[in-house]
Amino acid sequence: MQPLPKPAPTTAERIRSACARAGGALLALENGEARGKTHADAVVAPVHHLLPDPFCEIESSLLWHLDITHNDVVARLVSKLPAPLRRGQVRPLGLDRYGVRFRVECNDGDRDVRLPFHKPVNDMAGLSQAIRVLMGCPFINGLRARR
Repeated sequence: MQPLPKPAPTTAERIRSACARAGGALLALENGEARGKTHADAVVAPVHHLLPDPFCEIESSLLWHLDITHNDVVARLVSKLPAPLRRGQVRPLGLDRYGVRFRVECNDGDRDVRLPFHKPVNDMAGLSQAIRVLMGCPFINGLRARR
């Protein structure tokens, strides 16, 4: 009988672990940064890497939606890749708060490439805007109805 897999650590456990790795600093979360004090100096570090990615539970659905429903968006994003990477079949591979990854499948081998967002995103509105920025869309915040 095999033991059950260990559950993923909670956010609090991940922060405590990072605190231990930082030499036992005391941490307080302020505006998305961990602020703490060791015996020697103050420590300030972003905590994005400690929190679960906001898209981890829906990543596969988002990638499927992007690939099937928005092939025009994929084509526009692919046009931003270096010329040698634009040949062959290109498909969305991954998505997180930092960017979108594509797999480029060519006769001479496959390559994975990331298009980073201009800043980390934390929700669907931010994701939509970040993709528009990557595409070079002039309507960064989407289309608005005329009044």
